[in-house]
Amino acid sequence: MTTMNGKVVLVTGANSGIGKVTALALAKLGARVLMGARNREKGEAALRDVQAASGNPAVELVLGDVSSLTSVRAMAADVLSRTERLDVLVNNAGLILGDRRTSVDGYELTFATNHLGPFLLTNLLLERLKDSAPARIVNVSSMAHLRAWRGMRFDDLQAERGYNSLETYGRSKLANILFARSLAKRLAATGVTANALHPGAVATKFATEGDAPGLFQWFYENAQFTMLTPERGATACIHLASSPKAEGVTGKYFIGRKPAWSAPWARDDGAAERLWDVSEKLVAAAAG
Repeated sequence: MTTMNGKVVLVTGANSGIGKVTALALAKLGARVLMGARNREKGEAALRDVQAASGNPAVELVLGDVSSLTSVRAMAADVLSRTERLDVLVNNAGLILGDRRTSVDGYELTFATNHLGPFLLTNLLLERLKDSAPARIVNVSSMAHLRAWRGMRFDDLQAERGYNSLETYGRSKLANILFARSLAKRLAATGVTANALHPGAVATKFATEGDAPGLFQWFYENAQFTMLTPERGATACIHLASSPKAEGVTGKYFIGRKPAWSAPWARDDGAAERLWDVSEKLVAAAAG
């Protein structure tokens, strides 16, 4: 039986849905779980649920808003101050929006939340992950990356020239896959793996609280009974975070417990490197 005794895990967006299910599963396996959440009240409620359901007292709340790069830096500093090791990082927090909005740093909010925040958080925690190797990075992406059929559109990453919510979301999910590919390449000799996954259409609160585009929100609100449960949706996430079968596997895109086909633009290593370089510059510019 898989055990994670002695392992330390950080799961972002852990107050609900896939993130919460993943946190619970890893806590049940004996891991010390740091549950990332941006809202204290919701985070503390989820924390109590996971502690009670897992019987594991080594579950903690870490506050941080991944859409804010200042908040991400504070979150990373908090994690580093709490633990001398980090075995697994699950970049799960994300959103979809019906209209174009900007983050506190001035970046398009979907791109900032779904990619730039996780990009910075991962890099700030990278040395700790290396020191804890073998370690794993798991990016929750989506089959929505298929919507990004023109690739990353580096000439308009901030979606300033016409905003399409589903394409913007799709590009952010494409970024998750490209980021995992870049990480896998950079970390090849370190013992740290990086993979991305599609969880499926999952019945969670994602896209149902007024931020998603009208038709997309309607679909999520009215098709919940046809969707996967969060428990099933978290299958790939839990597998990549904990299974011995995933040990050493890196640079892949998973659906369920198996590597899966991804779009050609998600396998473009040139685009992956360009995205890394651009992301570094955007993060640095926000730091002043």
